[in-house]
Amino acid sequence: MDIRDLVPWGRERGVSAPRGREDPFSSLHREMNRMFEEFARSFDLAPWSGWDREGFHPRTDVRETDDAVLVTAEIPGLEEKDFELNLTEGLLTLKGEKRHEHEEKGEGAVHRVERGYGSFQRTIQLPCEVVAENATAEYRNGVLTVTLPKAPSAQRPVRRIEVKTG
Repeated sequence: MDIRDLVPWGRERGVSAPRGREDPFSSLHREMNRMFEEFARSFDLAPWSGWDREGFHPRTDVRETDDAVLVTAEIPGLEEKDFELNLTEGLLTLKGEKRHEHEEKGEGAVHRVERGYGSFQRTIQLPCEVVAENATAEYRNGVLTVTLPKAPSAQRPVRRIEVKTG
C-alpha cells in the first residue's frame, strides 16, 4: 500500500480506492458526519444555519443577571408584525413566520435560492420567576432582545463572607 492511499487530501474526486476497496477514511468521514448530525438533532442544535429538515429554529441566548433574565434571539429578515412573544407560567414562546416574497423583474434566471421560509416556534424555560407586567422587548438589526425583570423572591441578595487566615 502506498502512503498516498492513506492521505484523504490531494486526491481527485471520484477516484476510488485501489483494488475495489472502499477508502476507510471516506467511510469514517461519512459515519462521523452522520453521528454529529444525529447528536445535534437530539439537542435541537440544528446544523449551523438555523434551518434543518423541520424548519427554522432561531438561535437564542438566555442570560441571568442579579435583577433580570435577558433573552436574545436572532431572527433576521423579519418585521415586528411577523412574530409574537408570549410569556406563560415560566415559559417564553417566540413564534412567527418568515415569508418568501419574490418579485422577478428584468432578465436572468434564478439558479439557486438559499434563504429559508416558513413558520417557526421556540419555547424557552426561564430559570426563575419573573414579573411579566414589566417585561420589555426590542427588535433591532435582526436581533430580538427581551428583558424580563426578576420577581423580588427570585433576586438573591449577595452576602460577603469574610475569609480569615491562620
